[in-house]
This record gives sequence, structure tokens and C-alpha cells, in this order.
Amino acid sequence: MSVSGRRSSEVTQMCSQHVKIFGPVVSRRLGISLGVDLVPMKTCSFNCVYCQLGGTSRTTVERGRFSDPEQLVAEVSEILGSRRDIDYITLSGSGEPTLEVAIGEIIRRLKSVSDKPVAVLTNGSMCMNAEVRKAVIEADLIMPSLDAATEAVFQKVNRPHKSITLDKFVTGLESLRREYSGTIWLEVMLIRGVNDDESHVGELARLVHRLRPDRVQLNTAVRPPADPDAQALDQQQMESARRIFGPEAEIIAEVVPEPRHADAGPEHEPMVISLACRRPVTAEEVSAAADIHLVEALKLLAALERAGKLCRKVHGGRTFYVAADDSGAT
Repeated sequence: MSVSGRRSSEVTQMCSQHVKIFGPVVSRRLGISLGVDLVPMKTCSFNCVYCQLGGTSRTTVERGRFSDPEQLVAEVSEILGSRRDIDYITLSGSGEPTLEVAIGEIIRRLKSVSDKPVAVLTNGSMCMNAEVRKAVIEADLIMPSLDAATEAVFQKVNRPHKSITLDKFVTGLESLRREYSGTIWLEVMLIRGVNDDESHVGELARLVHRLRPDRVQLNTAVRPPADPDAQALDQQQMESARRIFGPEAEIIAEVVPEPRHADAGPEHEPMVISLACRRPVTAEEVSAAADIHLVEALKLLAALERAGKLCRKVHGGRTFYVAADDSGAT
């Protein structure tokens, strides 16, 4: 095997090792977020065309125990002791977090050791399961998605497990709203030429209003997606959609991190690779997550790219870095 092949194999192995805690990362929705990854890579009920993690080889609605709650919470506590700037502890990561049967216990344990709010970043599909709704009831914030108003568009955008229909999905979200007294921020992902025509957006807005979320957050495919044909809307198109949704809707703005002043070191490499395994990252995001100056982040990313551990991708005029794999993709 070549040197570059060995290096990409090392990265693939690192990505396959289920690292539970990642970040903190700069989130467009949550500020500085400490990610808690509850399920193995791409364990999900959806196979969304816009997913920044790539395609799901096998969708599932089968829940399982993938995490050790006691060990996970201990690791979170240790990180919180050294990072006081964290805004949210976010249960999210490499798949659908509500597929973890211990998610309720994990939420309770996290809230017992920290006063940081706990958010659940979910596609919302498992809310049709009463046990799942009961499990997440103590979270401070639940962030589901709704991207379609018709079954045809639902299948085209979200490509769900065969047991999930749009009607079941929406009924689950309605049940969550009735039973959950906390905060719900509903994300709508708009994809050019797929679910963004004026008629469909109008139907989607009416459906969203039925669900009575506390916020409606409009998003588009700003990171390299699973399907390269899933293209982002421009700012004017997003503004047009926002007007249809009404004044309670907001376009999720990019976070511009404050400059950092620490130097990059070898200890930052595993963290950066871990982030890039989960989603394409920019130099600005690495700067904020690693607490290093932007120039240092650029140097670190360039070094990892030269070493064959990261690959550079340009999407929407922006440069992202992703973990290298054995395919030699660039």
C-alpha cells in the first residue's frame, strides 16, 4: 500500500471508530455547541439528498443501545470543566440520535451534571413513536426538520425508510407539539428545483403553521451534499421563500467566529479530522472549534491536506475540507 493509501486508511479507521463527543463547533443555530454523537455513522431513518455526511446505505427505524450513558456524561463533564463558552450540549452527530434507546437517560444525566441547555437535533421521523416522544420530553430544545408538503416531494428529498410516510411523519410532529412543553425550532431545508417552487413552498408554510413551532428556520444546501445535484438557493430565492412563510420565519445566518490567538499543534489534528469525518468544515469553523487563530487553522488544514488526511472541496464558491478515504476522492 502506498504512503497516501496508508494515511487515508488511518483516517477511515478514525472515522469508523465511534467518537462520541465532538467539537465544540460553531453552529449557525446554536452558537458554540458541544456535539454528542449517539449512534454509529449514518445510522438513520432518512437518506436525505442534502445530507452533509453522504448517503445512507441502509435506512432503519430499529432502535438500539449504542452508547454508555455513564461514560458519555463523564466525558462531557470533563470538557465542560475546561470550556466555559459552550452555549448548548447537542445530541446529534452521525445519524438520527433518537434511534439510541438510552437517549432519555442521557438527557437526564446531562442535566444533572450541567446547567447548559440540552438540544436534540433530529430529523423528526421517530416522533411517530410514543416512546421516543416520552424519552426526549426533558430536553430544553428539540430541532426537527420538515422539508416537504407532499408525499412525492418527501420521497424525493428525504428518501425515508419504507415504513415512514409523510402523513405518519407529520402526525408524529403534531403529537410532539401537544405533549412537549419545551422549545421547538423547526428547520426547513430548501433545495433548488426540488421543493422550492412557489406553490410547494406555500403548501409547506401552511403545514408548518399547523405544527406551531417556536421558530421556523429556513436553510439550504450550503455544504457539499450527498447528492451533487442538490443545489442551494441564492439569497434572493431564500428571501422570497421567507416572505411566503411569514414574519416568524428566519433565514439561518452564517456564524462568523471571533478571531482566536492560540497556535495550532499536533494535539489539534485528531479533533479536526473527527469534525471532518462528520461534516465538511471550513477554516473558520476549525478556528473556532480548536480555539486557534484563523491563519493557524489554514496552516493546519493545508498540512493535513498535504498528508493525504483531508481533501478540499469547493461548493457554492466556498472551500470545505472533508476526511480523506480510500477512494482517493478530492
